[in-house]
Amino acid sequence: MANWNDPRTTRTPWGEPAASAGVVGAPRVGTVDQGLRSYMLSIYNYMTSGVLLTGIVALLFSSGGVNSPAAKVFLTGGPLAWILMLAPLAIVFAMSFGANRFARSTLQMLYWGFAVLMGLSLSTIFLVYTGGSIAATFFATAGAFAGLSLFGYTTKKDLSAFGTFLIMGVVGLIVASLINMFVQSPGLMWAISFLGVLIFAGLTAYDTQRLKVSYYTMRGTEWAGKMVVLGALSLYLDFINMFLFLLRFMGNQRS
Repeated sequence: MANWNDPRTTRTPWGEPAASAGVVGAPRVGTVDQGLRSYMLSIYNYMTSGVLLTGIVALLFSSGGVNSPAAKVFLTGGPLAWILMLAPLAIVFAMSFGANRFARSTLQMLYWGFAVLMGLSLSTIFLVYTGGSIAATFFATAGAFAGLSLFGYTTKKDLSAFGTFLIMGVVGLIVASLINMFVQSPGLMWAISFLGVLIFAGLTAYDTQRLKVSYYTMRGTEWAGKMVVLGALSLYLDFINMFLFLLRFMGNQRS
């Protein structure tokens, strides 16, 4: 369990060199911070690459509008549409519950496969919304994500207490969304979207701080490499969900 009073997390700013505390064999704080920088940059690089790969796949799969492969698969329905929609969820469960057994290379392969499948699944947004509104929402989400992640990294406040509350909020969103599939209430849909933006905004800050703390407990172990991939998956999901909920407010539907 992370020790929030660990002086290595607060003694110096990120990347600033400092002398060790005089303990023989103790690592220099600057060295630890440099390792943390490399660790977090690796997570952000994986996450950003995954989001870009998803976007490219979605754009290509929806190319052609009503005559695109996406339209033929999702607008006509059928088992393939359900497979493409549910496969990413299956991979998330496999990565989460199989991380102990999987090698880092296996997790990497699953992550890239997940990003591709998400691109196929999300290709429908290009059939529903205009390209300009999708781009505007994407950049708005990117800006919000960067600010929230920076807050999560730099804040001295322990955000772990919010974790359970936010996860419960995600479960509530799923239940409410399932209910709204039957009742088709516009008011409930807007409420779900509003709460979805707030919940995944909070998760962005919380997950960033959680990943930062995980570095101090896992550095030098096999799990450190695995956490880069799993951490990228967490931030990817925060970004994509915040983007999709925000798109309901900012997206202009095609005529």
